[in-house]
Amino acid sequence: MKLLLFFLIVLSCFIPLKAQEYYKEHIKSEMKRGERSLRLNKIQYPGDDRFDVTYYKLDITIASVAKKKISGNVVVNGKSLADSLQSIYLDLQSVLNVDSVLGKNGKLGFSHLDNKLHINFNSAINLGEEFSIAVYYGGTPGSSGFGSFEFGSHNGAASIYTLSEPYGASDWWPCKDTPADKADSSDVWITCATSLIPVSNGKLIEVVTNPGSTHTYKWKNSYPIANYLISLAISNFVEYEQYFKYSETDSMPVIHYIYPEHFNQVKPELDKTIKMLEIFSEKFGEYPFLKEKYGHAQFGWGGGMEHQTVSSMGFYAFNPSTISHELAHQWFGDKITCKDWHNIWLNEGFATYSEGIYFEALNGKNAYKNFINTEMYYAKLAKGSIYVKNISMVNEIFNSYRSYAKAGIVLHMLRGVLGDSLFFRTLKEYANHPEFSYGVAVTEDFQAVTEKVSGHQLEYFFKQWIYGENFPVYSVYWNYNQQDENNYTVNVHINQSVNSNPAFFSMPIQLRILTQTQDTIITVFNDQQSQSFSFTVRGVPYSLVFDPENWILKEVSVVLSAESDEQKPLEFTLYQNYPNPFNPSTKIKYTIPSSDSPLLGGKRGELITLKVFDILGREVAVLVNEEKAPGVYEVEYTPLNTHHNVSLPGGVYFYQIKVEDYIQTKKMILLR
Repeated sequence: MKLLLFFLIVLSCFIPLKAQEYYKEHIKSEMKRGERSLRLNKIQYPGDDRFDVTYYKLDITIASVAKKKISGNVVVNGKSLADSLQSIYLDLQSVLNVDSVLGKNGKLGFSHLDNKLHINFNSAINLGEEFSIAVYYGGTPGSSGFGSFEFGSHNGAASIYTLSEPYGASDWWPCKDTPADKADSSDVWITCATSLIPVSNGKLIEVVTNPGSTHTYKWKNSYPIANYLISLAISNFVEYEQYFKYSETDSMPVIHYIYPEHFNQVKPELDKTIKMLEIFSEKFGEYPFLKEKYGHAQFGWGGGMEHQTVSSMGFYAFNPSTISHELAHQWFGDKITCKDWHNIWLNEGFATYSEGIYFEALNGKNAYKNFINTEMYYAKLAKGSIYVKNISMVNEIFNSYRSYAKAGIVLHMLRGVLGDSLFFRTLKEYANHPEFSYGVAVTEDFQAVTEKVSGHQLEYFFKQWIYGENFPVYSVYWNYNQQDENNYTVNVHINQSVNSNPAFFSMPIQLRILTQTQDTIITVFNDQQSQSFSFTVRGVPYSLVFDPENWILKEVSVVLSAESDEQKPLEFTLYQNYPNPFNPSTKIKYTIPSSDSPLLGGKRGELITLKVFDILGREVAVLVNEEKAPGVYEVEYTPLNTHHNVSLPGGVYFYQIKVEDYIQTKKMILLR
């Protein structure tokens, strides 16, 4: 799922909003409604554990668009996980009316209270024995979470759609409401007016024309599916069909169902789907549902939702970021589903990171770095652990900073730890692992696959990044001593601010030492709160770059801590940023003079402010606003408008340092 937030921003008529940044926050009204509904419904989790679901068949009739009513029956096949099973319950909201429940040998007794449909069998079901029941019901569906079941409209036409994640399936059909229990297959039959086209999961098997100007579309899904991924979308769609050729002789239909008034606008974006399928198939293994289809069905919600084989998409979701996000979910979320909502990062973090994979494959490394810089900005706003502790609230599960941005950055950091080859082997093996493929997984399952592929013990990594909070804040002090005519000893001291959980982070860290004769990259493993390293380089060192490839979510200050008089900065200096012009980020270096060395934590210095202004003199960023010890500092700046969460436009900007009465300003140019 990808969530969108629309901003009314009056920056300039020449500044377009980037589509990839729309989703960075939830739709506030949707989230408020989701909170309220979940409190009222008192969701019980994770469903009846006395049976295993094997099959769902939904036969739904849109009884009245005007009155917002549905009717129909749902068949649930299951297998008993208990001996002498006398009864089961299904999750079904009490606003819907159950007419009857049928079993193999006739009617079954039932009661429908507190959003649970309790069903009594006529005879006990033995352990491992299969059973089948059919529930006949109707009414006006509920609307918890992100909407569940909506009767909407567009341009004068009806638009009826579902979005059941996380707990909304029981708002409109009886089911076992947990992602942990996938059905082996499913059917969805939808009856509606002939002026409308109903779309659902899998393949369209048959269209039946009924008396009274209605027709029934019969959709069949032959793959395992979680209940929240079963969907319908109904409107007067334009149908646009493409083909994904996945071998020399085979192809799969890619079918898009779009509102007529929007088709011409979104068609260029839809056409990018085939290339995305090619890229992700190469990275993750073959598309998981090749026997059926992929495509999109437009709906009235603001974002996108990865319904199996047919992602539901709002109008503003038709952009490369959201389209690639929902497609990646077909592997991570649909083929492998998080076993519980605590582990939603296995869905959303993977899909978010896959956007970066797509941008990198299409436009190169700089596009990937730009994506990562943006996600890191939002990841730093995350509060609490990526592992969701409170799964009773929709906005806790689908926190965009935590479950999307920071979770995606965790995969970026894992790539930095493993290297490209092992990282992408891990993703492919995880996506195709026989235990989890078309099944469910938790964090420890992905960790086990990663450790097996890489041969590394990664308990420290997952414990701190998935179950811990925040990110490391580094202070790095360094100096050098001459050994002989050509060689120099570089001393580096890394100090981390005390964190809540963990107290400090353990990570491999790259250090780039630039000398007059060479550029040396050294990797150290920082596993202490305060730790020193020494190594030899050739030539006089003039710069140390901490984590030069930006593999770590962090804040860092780097200080040259001079030991000899000739190494000490003698005055305040603000250097020209580099690179300049720049995109997506640049570095700004400045010096603070003193006679004291802060290598091991020297005394505090002056209050420093370093700010960025636009050409009209408006402040757009504060890079430094604190006391700094003497030394040579360098900060990295990725230009984002922090007031509106959108990228700043290209053009001329100014950065200014101020220390008491000392002020210096320089110009830099951002390219877009």
